[in-house]
Amino acid sequence: MNNNFKYKDFVGALGEMRPYLLLWSTQSFSGLGSAMTSYALVIWSYTQNGSALMTALLMVSSYAPYVLLSIFAGALSDRWNKKITMLVCDTVAAFTTVVMLFLLKNDALQIWHLYLINGVNGIMNTVQQPASEVATTRVLAEKYYQRVGGLRYFASSLNSILTPILATAVWGIAGMDAIAAFDLFTFCAAFLTLAFCIRIPESREPVKSREKLLESAGKGISYLRGEKGIFGLILFLAAINLVASVYEAAFPAMMLSRDGGGERTLGLVNAVIGISTFAGSIAAFFAKKPKSRVRVICSCLLFAMSTENFLLAFGRTPLVWCIGGFLGWIAIPLMNTNLDAILRLHVPEQMQGRVYAVRNSLQFFTIPIGYFLGGFLVDRVFEPLMAAQRENGILVRMFGSGKGSGAAFLFFVLAFAGIGVCLYFWRNPHIWALEENRKEC
Repeated sequence: MNNNFKYKDFVGALGEMRPYLLLWSTQSFSGLGSAMTSYALVIWSYTQNGSALMTALLMVSSYAPYVLLSIFAGALSDRWNKKITMLVCDTVAAFTTVVMLFLLKNDALQIWHLYLINGVNGIMNTVQQPASEVATTRVLAEKYYQRVGGLRYFASSLNSILTPILATAVWGIAGMDAIAAFDLFTFCAAFLTLAFCIRIPESREPVKSREKLLESAGKGISYLRGEKGIFGLILFLAAINLVASVYEAAFPAMMLSRDGGGERTLGLVNAVIGISTFAGSIAAFFAKKPKSRVRVICSCLLFAMSTENFLLAFGRTPLVWCIGGFLGWIAIPLMNTNLDAILRLHVPEQMQGRVYAVRNSLQFFTIPIGYFLGGFLVDRVFEPLMAAQRENGILVRMFGSGKGSGAAFLFFVLAFAGIGVCLYFWRNPHIWALEENRKEC
């Protein structure tokens, strides 16, 4: 009898979550196509110029408009129809894939074209992301917020597993044309499902049409000024993102140039990271509500920062790098599901578009800085420093020699930087006050 009751609960939950599950599955499928294209272009870029900085600028060009325009995009998102906003942004992004393929087919593709294309995609993502966040809130009951965080990381981790495997295989068999074609196919599937199969309810408390854009954006800033706990979490994640984006900039440079590395090794370690987040997302989906969401967030980030970077720094084989990637990412889905639940439970639905947009600007402004800094440090500081070391010097014994050893040294520095950030924000009383202000969090 009890098992039958649980089965009915499960079926009922699937019915209640049906609109979101349709949205989540098709958008995730489209994300796989986009990720395969991006992955192939990163390899193309690095093999063309061998520069970590020029490759890192691909991500800088994606995130710069996201950071600069997010505040205003959120205010516009609260005014605009969420479904139409998402459909238009997806369409423009698909068009940039067509442009890239046309240039590549005519042997005219250059790195600056990719910077421009990524910039356009960054603008579209800036507008779409707050609309997608609000759409998720509107089609879901509050009791499913933590499970949704697990589902999102489930899709993200599955894409992380499949992206390097599929992109490498498809590129080797059929070339970039097939990757772009798959990207466009996934876009069509997501577009048609959103357009004809999903209804996103309109807000019961719409933003006043006469409210000025700057005034509307300012309300998101004012809200965060009064919510010191949420603001502290955002600053915490901004600092973590700075460290993580330096890591992201150095990671492909080390994997592609280190002894024992190469395209297959990069794909292997990325796949293991995907498996790790996949396992973590399943655990997060089934995890019970913790006694302290803040403690979970801080503990997960401290564990991630104190494991992977050290193993990447001292490792000399793909096995050690894979172990580092697994440990570094296994707890991240649980961290994000609890962070997502805190934000959704604290921020009023009618303010979420504006608040999430301001959050994006503050939390993610460090990412383009980190990518640029990571590429610069690898190319101009750590690689030249390691190249100047004596054969039996202490740094050579610690991090090896040759191209890629400088990136390994940088990962060693990042380990201490990440641990320091976690310990500093762990002591922020405003963040811990979130537990007292909203017990159901």
